[in-house]
Amino acid sequence: MAMTMTQKILAQAAGLSEVKAGQLIEAKLSLVLGNDITSPVAIREMEKMKPEKVFDREKIALVMDHFVPNKDIKSAEHCKIVREFAAAQEITNYFDVGEMGIEHALLPEKGLVTAGDVVIGADSHTCTYGALGAFSTGVGSTDMAAGMATGKAWFKVPSAIKVVLTGKPKKYVSGKDVILHLIGEIGVDGALYESLEFTGDGVAALSMDDRFTIANMAIEAGAKNGIFGVDEKTEEYLKAHGSRPYQAFEADPDAEYEKEITIDLSTLKPTVAFPHLPENTHTFEDIGEIRIDQVVIGSCTNGRLQDLREAAGLMKGKHVAKGVRVIVIPATQRIYMEALKEGLIETFIEAGAAVSTPTCGPCLGGYMGVLAAGEKCVSTTNRNFIGRMGDTTSEIYLASPAVAAKSALTGKLSEP
Repeated sequence: MAMTMTQKILAQAAGLSEVKAGQLIEAKLSLVLGNDITSPVAIREMEKMKPEKVFDREKIALVMDHFVPNKDIKSAEHCKIVREFAAAQEITNYFDVGEMGIEHALLPEKGLVTAGDVVIGADSHTCTYGALGAFSTGVGSTDMAAGMATGKAWFKVPSAIKVVLTGKPKKYVSGKDVILHLIGEIGVDGALYESLEFTGDGVAALSMDDRFTIANMAIEAGAKNGIFGVDEKTEEYLKAHGSRPYQAFEADPDAEYEKEITIDLSTLKPTVAFPHLPENTHTFEDIGEIRIDQVVIGSCTNGRLQDLREAAGLMKGKHVAKGVRVIVIPATQRIYMEALKEGLIETFIEAGAAVSTPTCGPCLGGYMGVLAAGEKCVSTTNRNFIGRMGDTTSEIYLASPAVAAKSALTGKLSEP
């Protein structure tokens, strides 16, 4: 039976010769992920199961990133629960203040995920690792608990949508514009519980950072996961960030897809998702003057080095518009250090921006940039639901780092 990339990975993890869409399987897990918000619940649930130990202390990753450094007593207590659990279970991959990073940028950087892996995480953007040719998806804290205890998880095998990318993107068109364009085309439920499989000659024109961004936001189209095949760029990344053996899977030529969508990258333009859904996309031909109060450049979607370089390139030697707050958040400590060495952090500070240690903070309205009533923010994050970053009357405009940087300089939503 012909299978997609995702189906082949799941079949192997389940010990089956083949699987088909809709089939229920139990698969072995390569990694189980949790953060400071979701892990405490999972830990309590796992304790009810009464296992002596986690299934494999090297295959659990606990990343303190959402409210870290802790913003209040409650967030401190949450981290304490996870910290004590990690110590008691001798968890190898526990990351806290000083060595932390935003989870979905940190794990690939540390070489903890590779091609062919099956990864679950108690965070919806766990689908990011599909950029490496892995099957990765978000789950609830109870599923995380079962995964930590048994090393296994139940899945319904997803059907798939084939997204064929052709051509090369123009300057200032990045992976963020690609995925916003796709979500705008199919809607926030356009790939509900399906695998978005990205293929075509246009993939070669995308950097790994672009691919991480695209896979990260597959969930915003309702997808179970997003995935890219393994090519030379993937292999270079895997070799640079780890030594684990990997397995590259390719879809069969006659694999079945629910639909096929072709996107010519050369025709794409900088794209913005207006409030209050990622599908509410616009290009600058139909955007009027929208004054803004804040800009956020960072997150698991766009806090990588390529993102910071692009933003700094536009902001160098300039100053942010009067009355606009600009917050820049490198996604990991390593990215922060590289940005320091390249002078990017200096550029941001001289331009009037605030630079933070890695944290999810403002993305979910946690801290480091919460919005007041009626305020408008251009953000490189992944969601713009009502009240996502603060007051329910505030507005979030999702955009690329280039659009965010240009908007920071002009004080209004602007095309780079």
